[in-house]
Amino acid sequence: MQPPLRDLVERALAARHYSARTRKSYHGWIARYVRYQRRDPRLCGADELRHFLNHLVTRRRASASTHQQALCAIVFLYRRVLGVDPPWLENLERPARVPRLPVVLTRNEVRLLLDRLHGTPRLMARLIYGAGLRVSECVALRVKDVDFDAGHIVVRQGKGRKDRITLLPRSLAPELRQHLERVRRQHSIDLRAGSGFVELPAALRLKYPNASREWAWQWVFPATRHYVHALSGERRRHHLHETVLQRAFRAAVRAAGLTKPATCHTLRHSFATHLLEAGYDIRTIQELLGHRDVATTMIYTHVLNRGPLGVRSPLD
Repeated sequence: MQPPLRDLVERALAARHYSARTRKSYHGWIARYVRYQRRDPRLCGADELRHFLNHLVTRRRASASTHQQALCAIVFLYRRVLGVDPPWLENLERPARVPRLPVVLTRNEVRLLLDRLHGTPRLMARLIYGAGLRVSECVALRVKDVDFDAGHIVVRQGKGRKDRITLLPRSLAPELRQHLERVRRQHSIDLRAGSGFVELPAALRLKYPNASREWAWQWVFPATRHYVHALSGERRRHHLHETVLQRAFRAAVRAAGLTKPATCHTLRHSFATHLLEAGYDIRTIQELLGHRDVATTMIYTHVLNRGPLGVRSPLD
């Protein structure tokens, strides 16, 4: 008996070690595609796929990046899950992405925002700005990845499943140490209560059975509640959810009276731009951000051209 399509998709994604976020996205798009067609996708052709993609653009007002993401998921379905490679897949028109300049805050605007954040969200926002982290990378930090002596942070399995090293702001180190002391006390209480487990990546649990309770593997920003793992029955703590910081950040943007559409990711854009303003090399910034291509990092030079370090107006 053929397994359900969802199980086949999950096996194909897991075999290629796709991230949890990508797996969730692909599952969603494939499910939408199958529901839209209302029949076996093997019986669909180029016209049916074009109708679905046109539906996204005309009815759902999908952006070019959303359109591209849906197309990638459907191509994955045919080639990697169903094991078919119809020739019309190669001839599909892919949407042209319009390059957009990132939103960047001034140093004063960053200061206004950070002053309106409190507690753990403030520490996380300062770390994102000070180290150029993505929100997902910040919440997923483990204790062992913060090296106070070397003054750096190891980002594990960032975008593109790449590891990288970025800097640990020296001005943030004392506050981060105090935060980790509080987390360690909480972890000790969990251990005495018979819990203290965390999720481990891939097959490390089999290789190191006791690592899930060790201090080094704990989250830097743990959640306030436990959950019971369905398979093992362990009472675990997950890391703090991204929405905790995102909600606090939106409130801070309103309180600061900023008119820019700033998000948590804007702090990462500001990190790169402010380093460029300070005269740091573009390749150094590329390594800190974890960009695969220096052309991606070059977008911040366009942002600089609009500011006080760029072209001088003839009126001035």
